[in-house]
Formats: sequence, structure tokens, C-alpha cells
Amino acid sequence: MAECSGDRRQERLYGPRGGCLGPSQPAAPGERQVNARTRVVSVVGARPQFVKLAPVAEAMAAAGVDHRIVHSGQHYDAAMSQSFFADLAIPAPDVNLGVGSGSHGHQTGAMLAGLEDVFRAENPDWVLVYGDTNTTLAAAIAAVKLHLPLAHLEAGLRSFNRRMPEEHNRVLTDHAADLALAPTEVAMAHLEREGLAGIARLVGDVMTDVCHRVADAVRPAWRTEAAPSADGPRLATIHRPDNTDDPARLEAILAALAALPGRVRLAAHPRLRAKASEFGLSLDRGAIELIEPLAYPAMVAAVLESVGVVTDSGGLQKEAYLLGRPCTTVRPETEWIETLADGWNVLAPRPDGIVAAATRPSPETERAQPYGDGHAAAKVVAALS
Repeated sequence: MAECSGDRRQERLYGPRGGCLGPSQPAAPGERQVNARTRVVSVVGARPQFVKLAPVAEAMAAAGVDHRIVHSGQHYDAAMSQSFFADLAIPAPDVNLGVGSGSHGHQTGAMLAGLEDVFRAENPDWVLVYGDTNTTLAAAIAAVKLHLPLAHLEAGLRSFNRRMPEEHNRVLTDHAADLALAPTEVAMAHLEREGLAGIARLVGDVMTDVCHRVADAVRPAWRTEAAPSADGPRLATIHRPDNTDDPARLEAILAALAALPGRVRLAAHPRLRAKASEFGLSLDRGAIELIEPLAYPAMVAAVLESVGVVTDSGGLQKEAYLLGRPCTTVRPETEWIETLADGWNVLAPRPDGIVAAATRPSPETERAQPYGDGHAAAKVVAALS
């Protein structure tokens, strides 16, 4: 019986298997009871995951969940990590693996080894992973290898671009998960097409929860009217390997940003700085005003103050949409296809299309609300409990 009852993942989801504890038999001493306090381990490691964690941690606390937070250390400097925990009032991580940077294989492998020890010690009812980073995939593999139930928040997103490491991470995690927590109806449809409808739950987008809350807090700090002045700055971020690792493409992107009218506040990700330095490219030129990566409230304020956003970030595309600012996405595709409605987000796969896209008139249509009602975190907790 001990060998069977050790498979927590199987029993938590499907009840005891044949040959193990039958319906009429009491639980063995020390086994967790159905009505015991639920223990959830959240695993995060990168800026977008910290943002998603904030409302989830708050909802977990309100529901009395035994919630443990593990930080992989994927983003490890103050601007990319500590400031998010402080600014969004997230509880300090219970564990920080401190993995740091590295190649995809080395980074993911180091996380996998560290997370296995953490999961053995915590023995949670659920491992909750967020988004599509190397942290997400490492935690997913560690959980399923230990037969722990795995829930994937932001499940079902698809760019259909297998060059993106994020696409591999999200697809593999969805197919390893026991519960796929989808942000949109489009994501639900993707999961259904892949045979995952049985584990899919529509909860909405937790970033909507925190984005609007932070916007309400920071908006009075810069301006009272809803829209920025016509001569306001643009906000830009560029960090994806497809845009930074080819010197000719990176130079063309920087030249386009520099040629835009007005100011372009370029929040320079560490990867962008490193690649520009490696290739001998100047970041501070023309319209570009170089700034450090922004803490989340400062990023929301910068979007609100801007006349538009130019980015290759998935999260910032959605934040621009939620905050009513036109976005130009320097990619051939987006996993957030809802943002493309009525031209609120426009794809610019080639650098020579950036200027025209970024200077287009702002849409006048009302935006739909495909990302939920701002109460996604509570629905996540309900799905887990």
C-alpha cells in the first residue's frame, strides 16, 4: 500500500488507484486528509511571473491556503526581481535558488535539480507554474517526475513560432499539467484542439487584476486626464533573441527607434545592453532616451504617460492594450491575438516597418475585455481548492 499511496499526483486527481486504498478504507496515518489545509507551491523567476504572482498570493492568503513561494533566480538583479516583490507587496520567497543566467540547457537543468529537492521537502498538493519561461518548464518537469499535481497558469497561449523558446516551454508545460488555467476563450480553444479540454479551466488573466489596480494608484502621480498629450514620449523595450542576437537586425531596430518623432524611452533589458556592447552598437542616439528597466508601477505609469509602445515583450503588449495605448510589436506573431483587434496592437516583423506602425493614428474604437473582469486570482484559488 505504501508504494501506491506515494503517488500523490495520481491520487490527488483521480482518487486512490486499484489495489491501493479502497473507498471504504480509512486513510493511512500521516496521509493528508481531503479537508486539510491545501498547500500550494508557486514557482516564479522572471518579471512577468512576479506580476502574475502578486494577485495570486493575495488571493491565496485570503482563502487560507498554505502558500509557499519559490524564486528560481532567473531574473536576479534588483530592477528585475527584488523591486517587484517590494512594489507589489508580494511576500518574500520562501526559497531562492539563485540560479542566475546561462544557456537554456544549463539554466533549466540547474533549476530542475534545485526544485526537485524543494518539492520533496514541501510535498505540496499543487505545484503552480506561471507563463512560459525556463523556470516554468523546469518546475513542470520536476513536479511530474515526483508525481505531484501540476497547475499551469496562463495555459493555452500559442504563437505557433517554434523558434521562440517560450513556445516550447508553454506547449510542453500544458501537456504535462493536470490543470490548465486559461486566460481567454482563444486559449481554451487551443487547449481543446490539442486534446486538453478535460483539464482546461477559464479563469481570466491575473495580469488584468494587478494592472488596473496599479494604474489606479499611479495615475494621479503624473496626470489627471485619461490620455497623454500628443507630444508625449513613446515607451520601448527590446529583448528577444530573434531581435538582439543578429547585429544587422538589432542595428536596424535601433535605427528605426532613433528615427521616430519625439522621445523614445528605451528601457534597456540587460540582454539588450550586453548584445549592443558585444556588437559595438550605440543605444543612446537620435530620439532614444536610454533608461534602466522599470519597476512595475513605474512601467505602468510610463505606459500611461506614453503616446504608444514599441516592444517585443508579451506582457507589455497586453499592458498597453489594457491601459489604452497603441502598441507596435516587433515580431511576426503574437500569442495575445486579442490585442490586434481594431489596430490597438500592430505587428512589425521587419525593422523597416516600425516607424510607420508606431506613428499610426491611435484607434478610436472601444476595447473589448477578453482578459476577464479583474478577479482571475480568486478563480485560480477556487480551481486549486
